[in-house]
Amino acid sequence: MSLSEMRKSTWKGAAPIAYEIKTSGSLKKTWKLRWKPVCGSTEIELSRWIRDVPVGVKTPLAFFAAKQSHGQGQRGKFWSSPFGGVWLSAAIPLAFEQESVGLFGLAVSVALANRLQKCSIPVQIKWPNDLLVEQRKIAGFLPRIIYRGQTPTFMCLGVGLNVFNRVPNEGISLIEISDNNNICLAKWSVEVLIAIEKAIVFLNNPSFLCSKAESLLWSTKIYQSGSNKLWTIDGLDQKGQLKVRRGFHKEVWNRWE
Repeated sequence: MSLSEMRKSTWKGAAPIAYEIKTSGSLKKTWKLRWKPVCGSTEIELSRWIRDVPVGVKTPLAFFAAKQSHGQGQRGKFWSSPFGGVWLSAAIPLAFEQESVGLFGLAVSVALANRLQKCSIPVQIKWPNDLLVEQRKIAGFLPRIIYRGQTPTFMCLGVGLNVFNRVPNEGISLIEISDNNNICLAKWSVEVLIAIEKAIVFLNNPSFLCSKAESLLWSTKIYQSGSNKLWTIDGLDQKGQLKVRRGFHKEVWNRWE
């Protein structure tokens, strides 16, 4: 299938994803899926869905859209989400009351990086929530916790993965760096769900997770947000926070909590 044919093709709901889940047999959990051809934001749709879920339900949820008109990135930034990418928001019931949002996002970064590496894609993690190939963004994450009253109930994650969609100059898509045999939206939708499941396993071993993430970091230097000060990256702590230093001064940065 040519690129133009891919872009003209339309999804038929969540059925192709469900079929890919069934035939691959790679998922350990039974997911509930919803899909829309176009929505404002999968994050908003997922939040509405969760409000209708009975208390005590332990089934993971995933809401997909073929296109988002108001995709949300970090700090409310716009996330370009045209046809041809994987755009979803997922919710996993919390196994423990105390979970680190930053560590969960990092775990998904490592897990999806591993899935991309299996396709010989040289991916790196740009802390706190992006995956890069050749210093261009291929995927982004937005982790959060959903509460019912004062009780945390779901660990949620918004994910955007560029597959064969048009991307801005700072972005890159799978079609640019992989062969057409790997370019299937249903396949990569399931790959993201697999990564989320594996991320939950990674949370049981923060030391291993952070060590693996450190090996995938995109740079040894970072500019402080809103500043021209350049800091040296010393690694990650057990909560997925970035350890940095500038001269003799040391700090720990956390973008989520």
